[in-house]
Amino acid sequence: MSTDRDADASLLERVRENPGPALGWLAGALILFALEAGAVVNFVTGFFGPGMELPTLLTRDLIPNNGYVTPDGAWKETFLNLPAAYAWALRVVLIYAYAFVCLVWLWRGYETYRKHYRHADWTPRDDMVDRLRGHRWGQFGAVIVFAFVVMAMFAPALGPTTVERTISNPYSHYIEYTNDEGQLENITVGSANLGARSQGTPDRNVGPMTYDQYGRWHPFGTLPSGKDMFTFMAAGARISLFIGLISVGVSGLIAAAFALLTAYYKGLVDLAVVITGDSIMSLPRLLFVMLLSVVLGGTWIAEIYSGALILALIFAGTGWPFLWRSVRGPAMQVSEQEWIDAAKSFGQRPSVTMRKHMAPYILGYLLVYSSMTLGGVIIAVAGLSFLGLGINPPTPEWGRAVDIGQAYVTTSSWHISFIPGVMIVLVVTAFNALGDGIRDAVDPQSESGEGDAEVAAAGGGGA
Repeated sequence: MSTDRDADASLLERVRENPGPALGWLAGALILFALEAGAVVNFVTGFFGPGMELPTLLTRDLIPNNGYVTPDGAWKETFLNLPAAYAWALRVVLIYAYAFVCLVWLWRGYETYRKHYRHADWTPRDDMVDRLRGHRWGQFGAVIVFAFVVMAMFAPALGPTTVERTISNPYSHYIEYTNDEGQLENITVGSANLGARSQGTPDRNVGPMTYDQYGRWHPFGTLPSGKDMFTFMAAGARISLFIGLISVGVSGLIAAAFALLTAYYKGLVDLAVVITGDSIMSLPRLLFVMLLSVVLGGTWIAEIYSGALILALIFAGTGWPFLWRSVRGPAMQVSEQEWIDAAKSFGQRPSVTMRKHMAPYILGYLLVYSSMTLGGVIIAVAGLSFLGLGINPPTPEWGRAVDIGQAYVTTSSWHISFIPGVMIVLVVTAFNALGDGIRDAVDPQSESGEGDAEVAAAGGGGA
C-alpha cells in the first residue's frame, strides 16, 4: 500500500493535492477533442437522422479527393492537386493516426491515475492488463475492432464521397470531368453512377482500387447501381456498431440486474427469472426476431435511424437471458461469501450490497460475454439485411451488399459480395478474439480448463 496517499481521501481530493499530472493530461485530451469535436457531435446526432454537419480538422473539405484530370494528365481541385487516390489515402492515414493518438492518450491517462492518484500501488487489475497485453490473439481482435470502430465514427470523412451525394440524393449533386474531346463538363452524380455500374461484365465493372470514367476513385469498386462501395461499407459500419452497442448495453444491464437480484434473494425470485429466461431461450431466436421486426416495422419507433433502434431493442429483449445465464453462476458464488453475510447482518440495504460488494465481481464475466455477443449481433443484423428485413433501404448495411452482389459472385464484379462478406467474418472473429483475450486476462487458468470460479470472480472484481 502506498504510504504517501491518504487511503480515505476521495479521487477529487487526491487530484486537488497534486493537480499537475491530471491537468497536463486533461489539457492534452481537450486539444485532441477540439481537433475533432465536430466528428463526435456528427457521429452522435447522425443516429437520429441527418442534421447540421459541424466542421472538423480531418474533413474532405480540408483534404478533398474529388477533382478532375486535365487533358495533359494533371489533377485539379484535389488536395495539393494530388491524384484522387493519393488524396483519399492521405486523409485515411491521418484519421487513423489521430484515432491511434487518442487511444494512446487514454492509456496514458490510466497510467497517470495509477501512478499519482490510486490508493494502492498494485491491484488485481494490473495483472489483468499485463496478461491482456501479452495475449496475441486478443491483441489481433483489439486491432480489428479498433479499425472497425474508427470506420464507424469517421465514416463521413473516410469515404471517397458521402452517403448524401452518392446514395441518398445523387441527382442533386454535380461533379466535373474531362470528356473524350478534352473539354470540362458537369454531370449529376446520379448520371455518373449509371456509367460506373458493376454488373458482371468487363465493360460494366468498376473493380476495387480503380477509377471510373469520370475520374472518381473507388477503393472497393462500385455496386450494381454505380454507387461507391467503400462509402456504402463505412456507413454500414456505423449502423452495425449502433445496433451492436445498444443491444448489448441494454441486454447487459438487464442481465446484470437479474443476476444480482436472483443471487441475493434466491428462492421465488430466482425461479421466476429462470422460468422467464428459459421461456425466451426456448424460442427459435432468429425466427422470433424476424417476426418482431415485421410486426413492429410499422410503428413510429421503427422510423428512428432507419429501423436500427427497434432492431437493437429486439435483440436486447431476446438476448438478455443468454448473458444472464453467463453471469448468474458467478453472482451466486459471490453471494455466498462471508462479506455478503456481514453486510446483511449490519443492516446494509440490499441495493447497496449488490452495487458495491457483488456487482464488481461479475463485471469481468459480463464484459467477456458482451464482447462475444456483439459480434453475433453484427452477423445477425447482416443476415436479416440479406433476407430483406431489419434496416430500411436504401440505408447502407453490410448484409444488403452481400445480397445485392450474390448474382455476380462468379463474374468480374465478384467484389460486391466478397468484400462485405470478408469484412463481416473478420469483424465477428475480432470481437470473439477480443472476448477470448479478456476472458484469459480475467481468469488466467481458463486456457488450461482448470479455472477456479472463485479465483475468476476475484480477478474480475479487482479495484
